[in-house]
Amino acid sequence: MWQTKTFQNLTALELWKIYQLRVAVFVVEQNCPYQEVDESDKSAVHFWQEIDGEIRAYCRIIDTPDWVKIGRVIVAPAARGTGLGRELMSNAVEAVKTRFPTKPIYVQAQAYLQKFYASFGFKAVSDEYLEDGIPHLDMVLEFR
Repeated sequence: MWQTKTFQNLTALELWKIYQLRVAVFVVEQNCPYQEVDESDKSAVHFWQEIDGEIRAYCRIIDTPDWVKIGRVIVAPAARGTGLGRELMSNAVEAVKTRFPTKPIYVQAQAYLQKFYASFGFKAVSDEYLEDGIPHLDMVLEFR
């Protein structure tokens, strides 16, 4: 079952599990030292699936004046290759459509995942660039 909570509604244990997974992958596994926990966490809607007490897939949804950003998209190493990433994005896009039906969705995609995001209808709106030493590009999904 997919969980959706604002920062204020997260339990301390849920927040700890989210941060534990994000740091393990984005900082340690990807060898990318940066401030992973940031101000956006406080205004985000946190979206995840927990299986057997562990978060297996997660993203955060942030409403901005111009679009809704889906970020920190992650599948736990033990759950990769199971289709959970596709399920996560499919459900996250639907959650955004329900909450913000008139706004486009923005993702800052790692470049190697461009085809994955394109399969949901996202289109590249930037050239490839380095973010924390990792190739990225900006992609947008329009509903109009």
